[in-house]
Amino acid sequence: MARVRKKEVVEIRPGTGESREHRLKLKEITDSEVVQASLDGDTRAFGELVRRYDQRLLNFVYRTIGDRERGQDLVQETFVRVYRHLHRFDQAKKFSTWIYTIASNLAKNELRNRSRNPLVLFQTIRKNWEADHRPLEWEDTQYKPDDLFRQRHLRAKVEEAVKQLPEHHRIVFVLREMEGKTYEEIADITGCNLGTVKSRLNRARNNFAQIVAPLID
Repeated sequence: MARVRKKEVVEIRPGTGESREHRLKLKEITDSEVVQASLDGDTRAFGELVRRYDQRLLNFVYRTIGDRERGQDLVQETFVRVYRHLHRFDQAKKFSTWIYTIASNLAKNELRNRSRNPLVLFQTIRKNWEADHRPLEWEDTQYKPDDLFRQRHLRAKVEEAVKQLPEHHRIVFVLREMEGKTYEEIADITGCNLGTVKSRLNRARNNFAQIVAPLID
């Protein structure tokens, strides 16, 4: 089921065997082909895009702004904007780069607004006081309990260190080290040239190493 709740977004609904077969076919085609199907009037095609990118964008935005609940709002807003402007997407380019660019811009705006608004910042900090009970992501049940504990501990420390990076360093670090984007993709997403991306990433890595070392010791 598509998780976007805005009216503009068409929600996938359980249907006949024919509709299930159609959804399976959508899963087998490229992003560009799914985009074209949506533009051609396929009401299920946009739901396939949501399925492909919902969790990935949430991971990216959450790591960037450090607030999962707000991150979900921003991901929904990303899909709303994608839906509204899908006809403007240049299909000669990668859809993933386009949608990450939209999500990145929303995350950067969120950080800027938060820094200008002490009340928003306080509310975010207060909300995170009760974040200890939130479930951890990517939990692998094949790990032994001790290994799983160490994995959780390390992931928590890494996320804590990432949050301390400056905004422009944090975004390139998350895109490269945690999302696996290429330098070229990061340049497209952030609107920076390759030299700037590599420079910021190098500084981000150095800052990250300095921050995370005492947290892990």
